[in-house]
Amino acid sequence: MSCVQIIQDYALRSIGIGERLLPKTDFTLCHQVTLIGSGMLWNIYFGVLALLAGFFLANALAVAKNSNTRWLRKPAEWFIFVFRGSPLFVQFFFGYFLFLSLKKAFPVFAPFTDAWLGALVVLFFNTAAYSAEIFYGALRSVPKGDMEAADAYGFSGWKKFRHITWPTTLRLAWPAYTNEAIFLFHATVLVFFSGFPAWRQKGDALYYASYFAEKTFNPFVPYPILAGYFILLTLIIVGIFGLINHRLNRHLPQQQRRKIRLRPRLIR
Repeated sequence: MSCVQIIQDYALRSIGIGERLLPKTDFTLCHQVTLIGSGMLWNIYFGVLALLAGFFLANALAVAKNSNTRWLRKPAEWFIFVFRGSPLFVQFFFGYFLFLSLKKAFPVFAPFTDAWLGALVVLFFNTAAYSAEIFYGALRSVPKGDMEAADAYGFSGWKKFRHITWPTTLRLAWPAYTNEAIFLFHATVLVFFSGFPAWRQKGDALYYASYFAEKTFNPFVPYPILAGYFILLTLIIVGIFGLINHRLNRHLPQQQRRKIRLRPRLIR
């Protein structure tokens, strides 16, 4: 079988398009590159949707935590503490069994026991909690002079927040938020190794890499391929977030612009 035929058969297998059965023997490098790349579609799906939804919840949590109103501040603090204080892998397990219990009582929760929705919700809450702490720190670091200047121009309430506080918070938080986005995409590899099952062997990139490692007894081919895909994905994220960072800091002199530095974490 030619590499072109393999790509046609397996490139979209992870989303149910193409060959239903995985190859059993005669694994080629093309098989491994194609199927692991196919699984990356799920990692991108989880990462993009969780990041987009988590961004808005994170900002709301940061504002709530910075509030002087106790009934807004305390729930936000506890939400952030719980999801930052427990391992993501454990959150997947608890999330799956919680949705499984809810499914038995309320059938409407049935879709949440599938990875495409249930795991997405867990990732959404997790990244929102970590991002909220980043935005909260940036919110507390908004220069006092900016606030005084806004008051002098007659800005107050929502107008002050929308035009002064929030843009400055984003500018200060963006480099750290970029690293959170990178880690979120890396964390998506845990989805199909937690409680959420892979339906009809349609897993993510790590699922396929593990499959080839088990079948060939040689992990030194599929796992470097997996790492290569994630390195490429990381470069794309850094590039996109770098453009946004440039846009946020376009009004500052070149020497005062905050640059994005990749700071990988060894442990969550």
